[in-house]
Amino acid sequence: MKNYADLNKVEPGFGDGHYSYDLLDEQNGCTAGCKTGVSLYTCVDYQQPGNHDDQEGFFVLDGKGSAKIGDNEIELYPGISFIVPAGVKHSIKSSSDEIGIKVFWFHASIK
Repeated sequence: MKNYADLNKVEPGFGDGHYSYDLLDEQNGCTAGCKTGVSLYTCVDYQQPGNHDDQEGFFVLDGKGSAKIGDNEIELYPGISFIVPAGVKHSIKSSSDEIGIKVFWFHASIK
């Protein structure tokens, strides 16, 4: 089993207002529900919120925008990191549809 991923060789998946590159998961070394990837959000309005049974963390790599986490909203820019607890609705939007906001994300079990 290979325990690495090359972002340049991963095909993107598309969602509401963003596309994601799944990097590490059970197929290449992650265990206990761990999963990582990179997403680029080009939407300038909040889309359908995500809601997961596990926690999800984010680190902003590039661009500016904001995130809605439950009833809270935070400003996003490179260097900001945040966690979304399990079961909490969340959504990200970019400040510019021309530039977008790029984030590294991970899912981790709450057990």
